[in-house]
Amino acid sequence: MTAAGYSFPHKHLLGIAPLSGPDVTAILDQARAFEDVCENTEIKAISALSKKIVVNLFFENSTRTRNSFEIAEKRLGAEVVNFDAGSSSISKGETLLDTAANIQAMRPDLIVMRHSAPGAHALLARHIEASIVNAGDGAHEHPTQALLDAYTLRERFGALDGINVAIVGDIRNSRVVRSNLWLLTKMGANVTLVGPPTLLPPEIAETWPGVKLSNDFDEIIPGMDAIMMLRCQFERGTGQYIPGQGEYVKYYQLNAARMKMAKNDVAVLHPGPINRGVEITSEAADGPNSLILRQVANGVPVRMSVLYLLAGEKT
Repeated sequence: MTAAGYSFPHKHLLGIAPLSGPDVTAILDQARAFEDVCENTEIKAISALSKKIVVNLFFENSTRTRNSFEIAEKRLGAEVVNFDAGSSSISKGETLLDTAANIQAMRPDLIVMRHSAPGAHALLARHIEASIVNAGDGAHEHPTQALLDAYTLRERFGALDGINVAIVGDIRNSRVVRSNLWLLTKMGANVTLVGPPTLLPPEIAETWPGVKLSNDFDEIIPGMDAIMMLRCQFERGTGQYIPGQGEYVKYYQLNAARMKMAKNDVAVLHPGPINRGVEITSEAADGPNSLILRQVANGVPVRMSVLYLLAGEKT
């Protein structure tokens, strides 16, 4: 089902950085094919991964990502095992590698994992035979979120090359922004990061020299084709970097007033979950420019594509 002459060259999806432009395009194109399956109410599942076992290993809470992966796995016909870290031997002191070794003994083909420690997936990949999919590792990366964001933007604009995208808010603590920086710049988009100085690490410019940094949301809004708002991650200590929520709302909230400053057809995105009334208001989140629910829907075919390309080519 992939393009003639192209074979997906990766065993794992640990992050976006190792992917080439053609790799990203292959994932997005394959997702488009799977979208037809998702939208056909008469087709509940296909048999692409009917002989594969996929383990969902989530050490952090998740609703959208975990459910999206599980639906994707079942639509591909895979055998799905959900591992509950809270009721496992992890709670008794078992290490990640010991847990992984026990899971590997069951011979899974793919492991989808979310973990609070940056780099946990890379560690696992060095000690396990199954293909590893990073479903989020601390504040490091969230590659499938970036892929579904790119899919949503390509669906909206036809291509990523040349579009102007603002990513706004808690840059410091966001794993979504790092994956999106790798992907969007790789695919030719112009990216501007916006936030208060305390949440906008200047070293980002060293890794992504073409990315612009701004502390003035109002100034950059009129030139943007898409605005991606980020959740304020107070559980990761965001509160200590801002004077208060009121000050943050005043300068960095996407609301009705700021929507009037934007292009009429500007696309509004958010990776969720949303802090309504903090980084974005209901008027912006639920308005005609919002692609937020479209992002959620697109997560299923994009994750189907990732799983298929990692495992399906070995079938």
